[in-house]
Amino acid sequence: MPVTRRTLLATAGAASLTTLLASCAGFSGQPSGGSSKGSGTLTFTTWASDTEKTAYTKLIKSFEASHKGITVKPNFVPYAQMFTNIDAQLSAGNAPDVFRAGYGQIGGYAKQGQLLDLTPSLGSEKSRFIPAFWEAVSYDGKPYGVPQQTDTSAIVYNKSLMAEAGYTSFPDSLTSAWSFEEFAAVMTKLRAKLPASKYPFADNWQLAGSPRWLSWLFAAGGRLLTEDLTKAAVPSAAGTKALDYTKAFFEKKWVPQNSSTKSNTYADTTWLAGSTAMVSAGNFLLPEFTGAKFDWGVTYLPKDQRGADDLGGNALVATKGGNTELATEFLKYMVSDEAMSTFCGEALELPTLTSLVGKDLSWDAPKGVMPVFVDQATTITAADVAQLTVPASAGITTVLTDQLEAAFRQGQSTATTLQNIAAGVEKAIA
Repeated sequence: MPVTRRTLLATAGAASLTTLLASCAGFSGQPSGGSSKGSGTLTFTTWASDTEKTAYTKLIKSFEASHKGITVKPNFVPYAQMFTNIDAQLSAGNAPDVFRAGYGQIGGYAKQGQLLDLTPSLGSEKSRFIPAFWEAVSYDGKPYGVPQQTDTSAIVYNKSLMAEAGYTSFPDSLTSAWSFEEFAAVMTKLRAKLPASKYPFADNWQLAGSPRWLSWLFAAGGRLLTEDLTKAAVPSAAGTKALDYTKAFFEKKWVPQNSSTKSNTYADTTWLAGSTAMVSAGNFLLPEFTGAKFDWGVTYLPKDQRGADDLGGNALVATKGGNTELATEFLKYMVSDEAMSTFCGEALELPTLTSLVGKDLSWDAPKGVMPVFVDQATTITAADVAQLTVPASAGITTVLTDQLEAAFRQGQSTATTLQNIAAGVEKAIA
């Protein structure tokens, strides 16, 4: 069976997910690297889907061809073992020169002094990247990685089910995206036309995906944390609007009742089964969607005060004390226009370089699909990223999962839910 991002996450299991989330808080151990400075060999550790592995292999060969005498030794490891291995290697002093990390993990590693500060070598590159993603690799105002790619969510719809309710044309730009009110009207009409066994929509906040609810909060003009990131800010008019709006998904049967934050079934699974007309889904799922037994399309997430989306994707980081000169040269190459185009094009992922926004990267996807995801990624702001990448993100995810479940499925009031989220968030931060 081909290895996709979904299968990687599935095989990782709950234990590895806990390890990954815990990594946001940092690790013990002394900073170290796997190669001596000036060596002609660079060690690189990553997990990878089949398409990512193919892209990495191609780029490594290209890098070696343009850097005579240099050898890059890739180590492709299972996602479930990735960070357990990295942590052990950091503690033992034999970590790889370069490794792949999630945006939410960089602050923890940097805080422990385990990553190379890239300010001297790559600080001038800041203007090349979408600001939100430069923020995502920064800690205490300094870059500790390079944003290699992102993935984000958009509305994927079943053309046949939408046509049954009279919808045959859809928003084709961020500016024309449905408002909250318009999206509610679409779901209301679908609910009236669809049989009871089918639903208008399913959101992808299951299985540790509860932070995706924050997209609705941000779109409503709200915040999870204060600007200095020290206190909760979710009890607000915007917080009330976002929670009331999403609670209505369940109250009005716009979504399956078993699609809440503690569901063990991904939203895209019900959509692929033909049980929902629309789903919020990441572009990394497109290889699986090609097997759908119906025609489908993609449009933009609804907006209110603004557009918003979740922060997905990964960065490449260099280990402090390793083969730093060669590591920084490799990082520069991997975020060149050509290399990022190759990687994102082959792996059906999104670029983080402003020069590539809106460009066709020869994705193996239906025409017009990937540009929607590319545009959608631009709605993620640096302020959003700062709230999503705090070291306490693991605890915050748990709080959101529990409290949103109570609001969506157990009748907990909006006011109580927002207060409980605030209390839990501040406890996690403390």
